Amino acid sequence: MNTNKDFPSSWKKYENGDCEGCYSSCCTMPVEVRSSDLVRLGLTTEDELNQSIKKVAKKLIKSGVLKSYREGTEFFMISQKANEDCWFLDLKTRRCTVYEKRPDTCRDFPTRVGPRVGYCPIRKIR
Repeated sequence: MNTNKDFPSSWKKYENGDCEGCYSSCCTMPVEVRSSDLVRLGLTTEDELNQSIKKVAKKLIKSGVLKSYREGTEFFMISQKANEDCWFLDLKTRRCTVYEKRPDTCRDFPTRVGPRVGYCPIRKIR
């Protein structure tokens, strides 16, 4: 099945097991996270966030982990590599390097969040 991550109308209905042998197309999409995700990932602490969420954002943007922070919504955008892979995706294995601590957005995709809930931009490795 050929899908295009930029065209949700081309996505396949998600089924358990679809991730096996997939190229990780979903891991090339932008990922917004909340401060609780940053704490779970071990990138900051609750104390640091309580002192200054802007300072935390600035530090993580400078380090390259984050692309941006939107103060109004308190969403952070995870950085993507030049090839659009998520910052945490291993290039060779196509597996998440922080899977056990992954953000809620990733945990809930595609069954509860995404541009087309219940559908996946699956692309099998050939």
